[in-house]
Amino acid sequence: MMPCIVSLSFSVLGKELSCQESSCPSKRVPQLEYACIAILLKCRIPRKNLVLQLELSLDQELRKPCDNLLYVKQQKNKSRLLAEVVENVYKNREPVPHMKAIYLITPTKKSVDGLIDDFIAKSSSRYKAAYVYFTDFCPDSLFNKIKASCAKSIKRCKEINISFFPYESQVFTLNIPDAFYRCYSPTLERTKDKDAVLQVMAEQIVTLCATLDENPGVRYKSGPSDRASKLAQLVEKSLENYYKTDEKSQIKGKTHSQLIIIDRGFDPVSTVLHELTFQAMAYDLLPIENDIYKYKTEGSGGKEKEAILEEDDDLWVKMRHKHIADVIEELPKLLKDASSKTKAGEGKLSISALSQLMKKMPLYRKEISKQVVHLNIAEDCMSKFKSNIERLCKAEQDLALGTDAEGQKVKDSMRVLLPVLLNKSHDSYDKIRAILLYIFSTNGTTQENLDKLIQNVQIESDSDMIRNWKYLDVPVISSFVAQQHKYTRRDRSKEETFQLSRWTPVIKDVMEDAIENKLDSKDWPYCSRCPPTWNGSGAVSARQKPRASCREERRSGARLIVFVIGGVTLSEMRSAYEVSDAYKSCEVVIGSTHILTPRRLLEEVKSLSKPKDMVCIKDE
Repeated sequence: MMPCIVSLSFSVLGKELSCQESSCPSKRVPQLEYACIAILLKCRIPRKNLVLQLELSLDQELRKPCDNLLYVKQQKNKSRLLAEVVENVYKNREPVPHMKAIYLITPTKKSVDGLIDDFIAKSSSRYKAAYVYFTDFCPDSLFNKIKASCAKSIKRCKEINISFFPYESQVFTLNIPDAFYRCYSPTLERTKDKDAVLQVMAEQIVTLCATLDENPGVRYKSGPSDRASKLAQLVEKSLENYYKTDEKSQIKGKTHSQLIIIDRGFDPVSTVLHELTFQAMAYDLLPIENDIYKYKTEGSGGKEKEAILEEDDDLWVKMRHKHIADVIEELPKLLKDASSKTKAGEGKLSISALSQLMKKMPLYRKEISKQVVHLNIAEDCMSKFKSNIERLCKAEQDLALGTDAEGQKVKDSMRVLLPVLLNKSHDSYDKIRAILLYIFSTNGTTQENLDKLIQNVQIESDSDMIRNWKYLDVPVISSFVAQQHKYTRRDRSKEETFQLSRWTPVIKDVMEDAIENKLDSKDWPYCSRCPPTWNGSGAVSARQKPRASCREERRSGARLIVFVIGGVTLSEMRSAYEVSDAYKSCEVVIGSTHILTPRRLLEEVKSLSKPKDMVCIKDE
């Protein structure tokens, strides 16, 4: 019998999950279930806590989160990455008939066909047996197909209801970027696409709540569109159904948490503004794709290298939300401290000198290599900033806030915009972003003025990046019937900030107002009855016991979950961490259909007016 020993203890978006070690075959199934959850959620599993000798087959949707996760414990405290055991269920694989396989797959026809093909003939089965885990509800048609084809080979078949992707410790996505087109395109307004994608989103959000063991009060931002209200109602209904039919057959009452659903058009400014915090700036200005940063080492024979920007990188986590000015100041100090450990810190530091230093210092190689990567990123960002972006930022901040750095009201927004449009060093994307900020600041412009701006800047081919914002219920033409009601901003005039980073995402105000119970119920109605004990500010009631520490307080306190339909920006992600730090007893988790960068969003907005067959849409 193949051994199966699993001992896991990990945190998923603040929720502690654990499973004790056991090698008893009768207890194998729950252990495998936790292993599947750990792999799917890309948790940082301590190597010493995982011993797993089973092969896993995953479909393409789940392949990426499984990288760098499975480790086998060997003698002398050495660990080995078992990358070879993570397989793609769609591809041909070598048969391993003496091993059992875990299938962690989405409940789709393609995935199920891949499973069946592995056991279609008993004499040529690819594996000894299968433990099948679906990330979501499996339709009866697919379940019956499995039952008729390979039921005898399946030792376990279960829906584990986890169909979301943790991106960071307090950020999740649903990994459905085409939801933006399905939700906002006028070409699909009278089709079932929008309702279908909202239903899928609702079911995925419920799996998040279930993983966090939350049954939150659901509320939404009311507006001219019914997207947020529809999704909120679908989520509330799905929560009711889920907690009526959970494994314990118990009805779970509302917890001390809130789920707030917001439409992307609620804060258009934060989507196009140039951000100067490290993570947002890097993803905006540099060609970072799939969280991979590519750079070249110094010297004539410089090699191209790659670095993954992820939670496992402690330095990245420490620096990502800091202003670029602070990053540029702190990174060289860290490098100098590292080099001084070998008395090699004399003279001016350079990346080439650090490369030589790394060869002489095997002990500090990993630490220094990370510092070199982030110094490369920072220097690349500053190079872009000094050449063009610095000139843009003042104009953008003045347009976004309606006031200048001295607090004086901007009397004529066009006078702020024109120098940007006349500057030949700015590319068309930057000019489009500036025009949008002008339009957002004035709550729309005239058709004649818009046509002149587009013609003079010569962006006719990309004009839909501007015009199509109307489909997000953002006024582009001032005669737009439903004028956008702007959220009343909190006074942050006394907060210390950089002059070129005065703007605060509106969602941060919403988070703070929600925690302090200041959201107007008319503008932010509940789909469910508000939990009477909601107290996100952290004041302890007479019936509650005082908590020992901030960490324990946050775990047992209220949780605020914010979901944005149509993508979340990196600055909004940062806000979740900042608010969690400010309100120690309330953890803020933010999520969306996908992660946005300004360029990506503009391309998606442009596509809204295209017919469906011209837009890349994922198969159902």
